[in-house]
Amino acid sequence: MRISTIQAFNNGVSGLQRNYANVTRTQEQISTGNRILTPADDPVASVRLLQLEQQQAVLKQYNANLNAAQNSLTQEESTLVAVENVLQRVRELTIRAGNGSLNQGDRQSIAAELAEREDELLSLMNTRNARGEYLFAGFQGKTQPFVRQPDGSYAYTGDDGQRQVQIASSLELPISDSGRAIFGSGLNAARLTVDIADGTISGLLVQDEVSYGSFPDGGFSISFDAGDPLNYTLTPSDGSPAISGRLSEGKDTALSYQGVSFYVNGTPAPGSSYTVTGPDPAANMTDDPQVRVNPLNVIADLRQVLENSTDGREIRDAVSLSIANLDASMDAVDQGRGQIGARMNVVSSTLAHNENVALVNQATQAELRELDYPEALSRLSLQSTVLEAAQQSYVRIANLSLFNLL
Repeated sequence: MRISTIQAFNNGVSGLQRNYANVTRTQEQISTGNRILTPADDPVASVRLLQLEQQQAVLKQYNANLNAAQNSLTQEESTLVAVENVLQRVRELTIRAGNGSLNQGDRQSIAAELAEREDELLSLMNTRNARGEYLFAGFQGKTQPFVRQPDGSYAYTGDDGQRQVQIASSLELPISDSGRAIFGSGLNAARLTVDIADGTISGLLVQDEVSYGSFPDGGFSISFDAGDPLNYTLTPSDGSPAISGRLSEGKDTALSYQGVSFYVNGTPAPGSSYTVTGPDPAANMTDDPQVRVNPLNVIADLRQVLENSTDGREIRDAVSLSIANLDASMDAVDQGRGQIGARMNVVSSTLAHNENVALVNQATQAELRELDYPEALSRLSLQSTVLEAAQQSYVRIANLSLFNLL
């Protein structure tokens, strides 16, 4: 087979270029530490690397959401701790106000501190986050949730929404709670009514929620004997057996039935009768103020009684009601803290899971992308030897010419 001079030169140059390209590519792999320089080097591994990088980017965003959720929940939890401290102090003041040996000046001093605690609690319940949004306003983050009304009571102006963030592909985590859910879900101990409000029956309270579960839907009636009004008969509306008893003479008598306690003040009118009923079963258990209680209103009501009243019975009933409703409010706050704690546990476990997944992804990426240095150095040595041999053979072939024989 005849090989022309130009063909010999072209073959030699192509071989040199090919060998030089192999050496250059291996040197670039060694300098970068990467086995794959272009997708053509390993198409399957390149696709897998792209998928892993996308997953890492998603995990990074989830981690940012988790950190934001943790910060928000931590602030909410610390706020609720402060709220509980205020409510506990108010409860101590309430118990002190029930001391019968206090005079009006002493009660007014207690009322003055209650006013300060009331303002402190209002500020805590209207706490803002770093973005200037109210923590307990639901979706209405720019609207102050708790507002003092002209009559001194308090109203909730937010909604029931919960702001959420996505922390996993199919999991969204609430990072806020509405003020109604946290501060307006305590059961009102004074959700019972008496048909004749002449002062004979007062201090109606639900003291035991478990026993109150058996309270008749229609309530009960209590009647006093026409001949001796100290004798009474309590008749449940559900047909249960009537209960008879006798009042203490010359003083107020505390009675109870199915978790409900109340006072019969003094000696009732002969032959009188009273009916005690609970809230309408059809009432909205979330919105009806007769059923649910706001701790701000509990404090405000007690403060006003201590400031203005000198009636021992009114003060007694107000103190008893306040203690019961403060306990209900603290229970509701505790439940809120429990829910926040559960969410923070989810955040912690999800962060740990994401960290483990990220480590596995990094290991897989390293296995697919990173270079085996011993193999690459050996290959570079071989390729350098081949390139050197190709260069020397090219020089020898280039010197082959018929002109050398003339």
